[in-house]
Amino acid sequence: MLPCVINGPSRRAFLAGTLAGISVPPTGAAAAATPTPGARAGLPSRPNVVVVLADDLGWGEIGSQGQRLARTPTLDRLAAEGVRFETAYSGAPLCAPSRCALLTGLHAGHGTVRENPEGGPQRSLTSADVTFAELLQLAGYRTACIGKWGFGPEEPGQPSHPNERGFGEFFGYIGHKHAHEYYPRYLWHNGERVELGGRAYAPDLFRRRAQKFIRRRADEPFLLYFASNLPHAPSVVPGDAGRYEHEPWTRANRRHAAQVSRLDADVAALVRTLRETGAAERTLLLFTSDNGPHHEKGVTPELFDANGPWRGVKRQLYEGGIRVPFIAWSPRLRPRVETQPVASWDVLPTLADLAGVPAPAHLDGRSFRGLLTGEGAPAHDHLVWNRPRKMQAIRRGRWKAIRFAPHIAGAGPRGRVELYDLDADPGERRNLAALRPALAADLVARLDRSIGPDPRLPYGMELAVADGRLTVTLRNGSAVSWRDVELSVGGARPASAPAGTLAPGEETSAVFPLAGADPAGVTARAVFRTSRGRHVFRRRRRAGAAASGDGTAATR
Repeated sequence: MLPCVINGPSRRAFLAGTLAGISVPPTGAAAAATPTPGARAGLPSRPNVVVVLADDLGWGEIGSQGQRLARTPTLDRLAAEGVRFETAYSGAPLCAPSRCALLTGLHAGHGTVRENPEGGPQRSLTSADVTFAELLQLAGYRTACIGKWGFGPEEPGQPSHPNERGFGEFFGYIGHKHAHEYYPRYLWHNGERVELGGRAYAPDLFRRRAQKFIRRRADEPFLLYFASNLPHAPSVVPGDAGRYEHEPWTRANRRHAAQVSRLDADVAALVRTLRETGAAERTLLLFTSDNGPHHEKGVTPELFDANGPWRGVKRQLYEGGIRVPFIAWSPRLRPRVETQPVASWDVLPTLADLAGVPAPAHLDGRSFRGLLTGEGAPAHDHLVWNRPRKMQAIRRGRWKAIRFAPHIAGAGPRGRVELYDLDADPGERRNLAALRPALAADLVARLDRSIGPDPRLPYGMELAVADGRLTVTLRNGSAVSWRDVELSVGGARPASAPAGTLAPGEETSAVFPLAGADPAGVTARAVFRTSRGRHVFRRRRRAGAAASGDGTAATR
């Protein structure tokens, strides 16, 4: 035994609703792999997870929600066969803060990244952030991020790198602006810069890499975060616009439609690979977008009704800027349309719930697992969006308030508050702030109370090497006690370590002598119990990284 020392997370609306209940019958091999409705018994324990994030895809840009120009047959079918969330929101009306909310379970009033870079460096994630990948990696999932990460700097080994935030494999763009290049000079594979010379179309590389990951990991629990940069501007596709090439639209609009259809085809390829490997029955696929539709470099969202019946587009906090498609698909889900509001910051607690991992405490998100199965789930009291020094919004029930900062968007020197009844006025055309001042003031007060510092507790496992010893620290950042805690390294348990209990906010450490062992590749293991049963966390120390892992890791 190794000795140790123990120390003490309209028309369009009508068509969308009509199409939602239509289940398109599968054919061929897909039909054989699809169970009958009576066989759909809900999600399995610890399902595989595929999270597909589109870039600037509006609520109305898929056929199941009214789109009639750009074809999205795969997404339409997934919406018909799975759960389509009618009232789904992104974390922000633009890229970086929205992705931060998705990954961490915090809205932009609490999250690390609250705004896009504008004339300055990109804000980054930090070692204080725990992503859904870190939680699933702790539970033994193989994890990959393929596509657009969106948080710099472009350096391996730093806390904001995907490998440091729970993704054992990464291939794609690290920085925000680099992802605007569809034929990039280079991409990153983990910590290595891969030179491409501008000769390859990045989305094609992402699709093939994602399929390869699924094939390689099909027999073990896996998480794939497929963050496409389609259909972000510029509207670039290989060759011409295909079926849209002769439409009487501008070149940018023809290619934008081709981008949307190409994204749909990429999702089809992922689903096909899940079926071919036999992993589909054990997999939950979530599809959504980071914000509303863009109007950049010649694209006209009005042509496509890209925001559906909602007012506003990307960068705005009207519904069109933050309402997004959201589809949950598995062969084991019963087709249905869910109207209860959900937000992207609900993804982390949902995945933790499905994987059986205690979620971090004080998150803004909550699990919507019950909405997937039809059993119901607690509703949010309110939802919050925050663009510092620009605008903020809050939705509580049918009411929504938007506050514009002074001198922004014509708000005047004292700012401006708008109030909308989304049930009576879903298009946000009638500002009721002057008629309901007390209600507007109450919402603004709730908004102010919802914005502040990161409220989370330290969570996860940390490994540190010094003076020939390995220190393993386990931190309970959840809301429940962890009982019968045991720590071990390389299978060896401490001889004198009694089982312990960690209350929320507490931590314990064990110090192991390395005895000449190479600290790279050493794996620490924590075992504990909660009311949901026994949990096993693992963390592997990688070469060249102070405290992150290719195996299982979460650090705070």
